[in-house]
Amino acid sequence: MANHSEIKKQLYSQCQDYVEKRIQIATEALNSSQASANDESKSTAGDKHDTGKAMMQIEVEQFSRQLAEAQKLKIELSRVNISNSNSTVVLGSLVETDKGFYFISISAGKLEINTKHYFAASISSGFAQAVKGLKKGDKGHLHGSVIEILNVW
Repeated sequence: MANHSEIKKQLYSQCQDYVEKRIQIATEALNSSQASANDESKSTAGDKHDTGKAMMQIEVEQFSRQLAEAQKLKIELSRVNISNSNSTVVLGSLVETDKGFYFISISAGKLEINTKHYFAASISSGFAQAVKGLKKGDKGHLHGSVIEILNVW
């Protein structure tokens, strides 16, 4: 396997890209919804106008929440220290288990480096909570399944 610190850097970079893309998409959708809401408010179509305006407001609120969630992810990711060299699973760890490879960072799903798959999992996820503090050779339990820690970097 390649240099683990380099893999962690690449995984972190992919998580940053994931967060930035979510922020960009939410921002663009929010701006578009706000522009539509502004256009709708220029109309004077009575009840139809009020219904359209209310629907636009709901859409604006939805995209505002999505943007806030993406910004929270960015803050959470900024707390990840990829230069740690703990032998136990902590935030920022790359963990090899009998179930696959996990990067304990943010919940960004499946990532790929050189055709190898890794899963970015939040420290608050069920998986991370099941293996947090464990070291090579330890076993964690999640939903009735045993997870064996093969390596921690």
